[in-house]
Amino acid sequence: MLLENKNAVITGCNRGIGKEIVRVFAENGSNIWACVRKENETFSEYINDLERKHSVRINTVYFDLSDEKQIKAGVQTIKEVKENIDILVNNAGAIFTALFQMTSMQKLKEMFEINYFSQMLLTQYISRIMIRQKFGSIVNISSSAAIDGNEGRTGYASAKAAMISSTKILSKELAPYNIRVNAIVPGLTQTDMMESSTPDDALEQILNQICMKRVGQPEEIAKSVLFLASNLSSYITGQTLRVDGGM
Repeated sequence: MLLENKNAVITGCNRGIGKEIVRVFAENGSNIWACVRKENETFSEYINDLERKHSVRINTVYFDLSDEKQIKAGVQTIKEVKENIDILVNNAGAIFTALFQMTSMQKLKEMFEINYFSQMLLTQYISRIMIRQKFGSIVNISSSAAIDGNEGRTGYASAKAAMISSTKILSKELAPYNIRVNAIVPGLTQTDMMESSTPDDALEQILNQICMKRVGQPEEIAKSVLFLASNLSSYITGQTLRVDGGM
């Protein structure tokens, strides 16, 4: 098991890619702090099943990433366990699609607050713990929109691009403490978010641009995160890995 006896903090766990990251990490022996916005009975049953099946510990931590006080309280809850934090996966995010001229400044700020600023605040808190430990791996989930600049995604793509820039900078600042920082750039992935934000005509157009001519599965993204979180990538930092089927 690649993450046996490791402890990971993962955000945005209750659906899509985040939910699959929790499963893949649990399969590989990791204990997990699963960070979600609010209580969900279906998700609670899901993690209880994973705990029993893989003999790992999964603690659910509730906080809203748009609220700094809640983030701080969530980190305090994590610290109370008094165990090392080996891995941080910044996965949570929200998407908004509209032409730039039809996008309010408030919506742009919201996209940055959720997709960038909140993740950076959490990373500050967790990286301080990792610095004291002198080890850790941070994986940021960005988006192909950050590199390709999809129409209608000014706020979302720009915030996700900021995640890539911060990944490069933090990898340099944290390397002296044996902390690696990398980013995953998923392409089109079969999630609720994709289905609600990608019209059928746009989906067909994108599929024609993908070498593998198909949508990615959350498990495929999760396994890439597993690679960057584990010691298999012990000499990799500051990198942005596209997982997009050859888009």
